[in-house]
Amino acid sequence: MNENATLPTLGDLVWAPALDHPELLAEPVRAALTAWAAAEPRVAGLVAVTEIDPDHADTATLNELHGLPPEASANCVLVAGRRGEEERIAACVVPATTFADVNKRVRKLLDVRKASFLPTDRAVADSGMEYGGITPVGLPAAYRVLVDARFAQDGTVALMGSGVRRSKLLMPGPLLCAMPGAEVTEDLGVLR
Repeated sequence: MNENATLPTLGDLVWAPALDHPELLAEPVRAALTAWAAAEPRVAGLVAVTEIDPDHADTATLNELHGLPPEASANCVLVAGRRGEEERIAACVVPATTFADVNKRVRKLLDVRKASFLPTDRAVADSGMEYGGITPVGLPAAYRVLVDARFAQDGTVALMGSGVRRSKLLMPGPLLCAMPGAEVTEDLGVLR
């Protein structure tokens, strides 16, 4: 990643450095970004945030209204399974043009017999984030964060939740892949 890279922008939205606008971030997201930027100062200049209408937070609606390319949107879903008495949870981050292959790929990665989406109320309570705004940044440390390898390609960006429905985060795809705890995973997303 270029140390002199500038803040990413996308579509017709107004972007600003995320850490300059903590009011647009869920508390766990703000804390994780702050810690990440303390360890890697370049992060502060590479993670952007924009305020949006929460009624337009849905990926397809947001893309249409603001001229955003669908391949830039990153969907984050929480998946759980059990191995004996041990519960295993992962955040799966895939391009919005794909869907997380929960029944095959994610199940095998978690090494569980059956994997399913974490119930909404539990996902919200455990993450400290709003439904529809859950993001891989700031999730509980026990969660694995599986990131589709497509985001590792130079020139990609990742548009995703900020922990709240009223804003979105944007960062270079390779930076998402370099996030502490991220596991870059081939074939995580299956084309729609």
